[in-house]
Amino acid sequence: MPIRSTLPLGHVAGIRLGAHWSAGVTVGLFTWVLASYLHGTAGTGIIWAAAVLGALTLIACLLAHELAHSIVATRHGVRVERIVLWLLGGASELADEPRDARTDLRVALAGPATSLRLGIVAYGAAALAAVFSPGGPVTATLLWLATVNVVLAVFNMLPGAPLDGGRVVRALLWRRSGDRLRAETTAARIGRFVGMILAGLGVAEILAVGDFGGLWLMLLGWFLYTAANSELMLAGLRHRLGDTTIGEIMTPHPISIPADRTVEQLLGSDVVYTHHRVFPVVDADGRPRAVLAWADLLRPRTAVHPGLRVSELARPLQPAAIAGLDAPLRDVIARIVLRPDLDAIAVVHPSGRLAGVVTATDLALACDRSALGLPAHPTQTSS
Repeated sequence: MPIRSTLPLGHVAGIRLGAHWSAGVTVGLFTWVLASYLHGTAGTGIIWAAAVLGALTLIACLLAHELAHSIVATRHGVRVERIVLWLLGGASELADEPRDARTDLRVALAGPATSLRLGIVAYGAAALAAVFSPGGPVTATLLWLATVNVVLAVFNMLPGAPLDGGRVVRALLWRRSGDRLRAETTAARIGRFVGMILAGLGVAEILAVGDFGGLWLMLLGWFLYTAANSELMLAGLRHRLGDTTIGEIMTPHPISIPADRTVEQLLGSDVVYTHHRVFPVVDADGRPRAVLAWADLLRPRTAVHPGLRVSELARPLQPAAIAGLDAPLRDVIARIVLRPDLDAIAVVHPSGRLAGVVTATDLALACDRSALGLPAHPTQTSS
């Protein structure tokens, strides 16, 4: 599920970076843990300075892990929405699903391989630093970074979705059987089991040892179980949707708003008499560039002034929110979550011109009908 409310951090290799507020909690936690680890190696001021630098370096390592996933994905034709840093590390949000098992496997392995390489480099740097300062904070920080990166690589290879190891399991089963949905289901079930095991180990650590560090294992276990359960439900939904395309459930020839239209012109047009709440915003060539909801006019992000244009208030359409007519509905649903009355998917012709629009209500209706064994769209005829 995409993480909203993020702070933009720029671009690397053409990939957008962002940080959720919870990433600050992670930096603080890493700083505290590393400062405790460095206790006695130097003065208090130096220890805290090393801890802050070490924590920020580890965040950079987490970012490198996700960048590896994303760069490999883009090289294989998979569009990447962005990378987001948050409480439990980082997440690469893909706008497309891998087209084959080999691509899926390569994307999954890229992250852990990068973390392992970073760990080896950090161990080498620690060995070099030990020559000059055997018990100093620099050597200890490098050893800590090396250990955490190796642990990160090993942990991510646990064989259950949504961990990288679960993606590897999915890719291998997909390649062996040719059945992607069955592979997804198996990986998700293993992920739920792994989550329960981790949560159980956290509880055991608290009860047997009295170490409240077990709360972190419980949190990880809960997250893995919840995420794996969501993937399992999504796999079932994808199976029910079958080969339904986004073009089959879209509203064709939707009302669109030219980007150069002013808000005053919009409020004086026939658009206000429609029952629609979300509108695609198109450029002069009819290509969708943004989306505008009535709510955007009520909470403007730009100061209201005479001649204020729709393009100044509209929210840019992300790559995941633009789909071709023949795009499988199961893949579109897997990559985007729409907020009712705020978001929409723009469906485009091969030329890029707007062909239709799909709202959160359309997606919910398609899912409900599929769950009942009905065609995803009421006008669709069964064979």
